[in-house]
Amino acid sequence: MRSKRQATLIGLIAILLWSAIVGLIRGVSESLGATGGAAMLYTVASVLLWLTVGFVRPGEFPRRYLIWGSILFVSYEVCLSLSIGYANSGRQAIEVGMVNYLWPSFTMLCAMAFNGQKSNLLIVPGFSIAILGICWVLGGDQGLDFAGMAANVQDNPLSYGLAFAGAVIWAAYCTVTSRIANGKNGITLFFVLTALVLWIKYFTGDGGTMVFSYQAIVYLALAACAMGFGYAAWNVGILHGNVTILAGASYFIPVLSAALAAVILRTPLSIAFWKGASMVCAGSILCWLAMRGQRSKAPAAPEPGAVPERVPGQ
Repeated sequence: MRSKRQATLIGLIAILLWSAIVGLIRGVSESLGATGGAAMLYTVASVLLWLTVGFVRPGEFPRRYLIWGSILFVSYEVCLSLSIGYANSGRQAIEVGMVNYLWPSFTMLCAMAFNGQKSNLLIVPGFSIAILGICWVLGGDQGLDFAGMAANVQDNPLSYGLAFAGAVIWAAYCTVTSRIANGKNGITLFFVLTALVLWIKYFTGDGGTMVFSYQAIVYLALAACAMGFGYAAWNVGILHGNVTILAGASYFIPVLSAALAAVILRTPLSIAFWKGASMVCAGSILCWLAMRGQRSKAPAAPEPGAVPERVPGQ
């Protein structure tokens, strides 16, 4: 029988694995292309999830969850992977990943608007600080520079737009599935569908040539393992571990993700970037505190594919 401490440690390992995903996705896309690399990544990750989490037949899911969960999850994963793959540089990929981490704050707002979640006034400074942190990140080495931020976004509006859209979509996914999933977890099915959509895009568009070098294969294997084993480890953590510790630790993923991506992509980051990333974390934590202890549980901060309705305090 796995102890609570061991399960908590396994859950923390999931957070570490997820934090490496931005850098690893970028590494895969540099060799296999944005679309082809993402398609390969989700294909391999689907196999790993099938072996670790298992596969539930579509007929066993509530119909609404099957439809809306599939649409929102696949849309999010496509936005996430392509936003990183389409980035013009490693630094831009890290910035795009940071924009994606606005989703915890958006999730809180959606929970208030659509699920009747109660909160206190901390939600206002929390959301404001998270947004300000993103502006600080996008301002470049100058920090809070709106002209620099505008120029940065105009350099690659597709990547930044996909990342922002992904943050909104994932917030919607967390809000919707908390009401209609009935405790079911469609992660494996959703990954298979994501891989299918990306392969269709690859073969019907200008997917480009995939070059399977040694480096590409290593990045692909690491990224798929980070995703597949990350979800399996997270499920163990939230079911048998200390959920409070896991929920609190999950809010530091943006900073940890940026640190790992900077190492993986060999990209130095300025002091201004770290200030902005810290503000994103702080804003998300304030949003969480604004809802904690209210009538219903505030959603936790699971990474994409986790079961948000099962993690109080996220």
